[in-house]
Amino acid sequence: MRDADFKLDDAMLQAILKTQRTETTEHVIYGKLAKRHKGKNAEILERISQDEARHASIWKKYTQREVKPSRLLVVIYTLIYMLFGITFTLKLMETNEDKAQRKYRHWLTSLPEAQKVLEEEEEHEQALIDLIDEERLKYTSSIVLGLNDALVELTGTLAGLTFALANSRLVGLAGLITGIAASLSMAASEYLSQKSEGSDTQPLKASMYTGIAYVITVAMLIFPFFFVHSPYIALIWSMSNALLIIAIFTFFVSIVRSTDFKPMFSEMVTVSFGVATISFIIGSLANKLLGMSS
Repeated sequence: MRDADFKLDDAMLQAILKTQRTETTEHVIYGKLAKRHKGKNAEILERISQDEARHASIWKKYTQREVKPSRLLVVIYTLIYMLFGITFTLKLMETNEDKAQRKYRHWLTSLPEAQKVLEEEEEHEQALIDLIDEERLKYTSSIVLGLNDALVELTGTLAGLTFALANSRLVGLAGLITGIAASLSMAASEYLSQKSEGSDTQPLKASMYTGIAYVITVAMLIFPFFFVHSPYIALIWSMSNALLIIAIFTFFVSIVRSTDFKPMFSEMVTVSFGVATISFIIGSLANKLLGMSS
C-alpha cells in the first residue's frame, strides 16, 4: 500500500511510473550484460541489476502497478554493447541514470524513500567507473590518430583532386592509392612510436588499431566517387560521410571519457574542413593552370 499520509497527483504518478519502468528495464539490461562477462565484472553487474529491481519495487509501492521493461531499449542497448563495447554502453546508461537522479532530488521532500534510492544510484556510478577495464580503450589514442590523420589528409586530397581532375573514377582511384599507402605508413609510424615510448600498450596492436581506423575512414570517404558520375556530387557525399564519422567518433569519446562533445566535434570539423577548403582552392588553381597549358 502507499504511505497513508502521502498523496499522488496524476502528474506525479505518471512520473513515478516512467521511473519504475526505467529501473525495471535497466534491471534486465544489467542482468543480460552480467551473463556476458566473468569474474568481478559479472558480479558487479549482477549486483547493480538486483539493486535496480529493488528500486523498481520501491516505486511500485507508490504506483501499485506492475510495469514491464521496455523491450525496445533492451534490444537497443544490446546492439550498442555489440557495436561499441561494454564501456560505452555502461557510460551511456550512467548518463541516463544521472537524469533519473535529478528527478529523485526533486522528489526528496515528498517521497520518503527517494533519498535511499539516490544514494544507491550514486554508488552505482562509482561502481561502473571502477568496473571499466576494456582493452580497446587503452588504444583510443591510436584510433584517434588513424581517424584524425585520414580525415585531414583524405578530405584535403579528395577536394583538391576533384577540382584538379574533374573525374570521379580518377579521383576515387587516386584517393584509394593515397589512402592505402598512408594507412600503411601511419600504422608503421605508430608501431615505432609505441615501441620507443615503452608504454603499457602493445606496439603491434596499437599499429593495427591505427591502420584499421585509417582504412575504414578511407573507405567511407572514397566510395562515393565510384558510385556517382559527377565528381562534385561525390565530393559533397564524401564530406557528409566525413561529418558523420566525426560526429559518431566524437560522441563515443565524449561518453567513455566523460568530456564535452561540442568542443571536440567543432575542433575536428574545423581542422578537416579547413584543410579541405584550402585544398579545394589549390585544386581549382591547378585545374585552371592545366587548362591554360593545354
